[in-house]
Amino acid sequence: MRRALLAMLLAAAALLGGCASVMLVDNQVQSFPQWPANAPQRGERFAFDRLPSQRTEAPSPLQDGLELAVRDALVAWGLQLPTGQEGVRWLVQVSAGGQRLPRAPWENPWERPNWSISGGIGGRHGGIALGFPLMIADNPYHLREITVVVREAASGRVVFETRAKHDGRWPDSRALWNAMVSAALRDFPTPVAGVRQVNVEIPR
Repeated sequence: MRRALLAMLLAAAALLGGCASVMLVDNQVQSFPQWPANAPQRGERFAFDRLPSQRTEAPSPLQDGLELAVRDALVAWGLQLPTGQEGVRWLVQVSAGGQRLPRAPWENPWERPNWSISGGIGGRHGGIALGFPLMIADNPYHLREITVVVREAASGRVVFETRAKHDGRWPDSRALWNAMVSAALRDFPTPVAGVRQVNVEIPR
């Protein structure tokens, strides 16, 4: 009996430990493929094309990291980066934005908690108690979005667009943004139509 109970406790501890070692990045993804006939093809080349606002002298770790994650995903599918002066068929733009809120949108900063500071005046058989709600301390909440756009280099026409949105309390990290890229490019180049939820697990 003791051995069985010990085995159950160890299994539960292992399960809880495994759950605590990863976090779930839930993304709302929507994609818009408008490829020309029989495109894209594995082996075709692509290059990144930054917007004017992204072309700054100071390095951007976030932009560099996002493009690296997109590169890995496209290369894994079968596209290639040019190694010399070869022409490219596709130009890829990656952009990201975010907003840091002091708390989740549904949280009331003046919500009355289960307890309050109070004081009283009275004798043995009665008194007056005063109470007031306490303001809840800030608990930051983040709204994030990434967009990947693919253009046909020869015409400049947009042939693929995908975006992923995620909101939650997780602080910024390379792994979190990489998970959003992975979600945005899920089922590339012919994703399911409409808005869909794509969950990606990453280590804590």
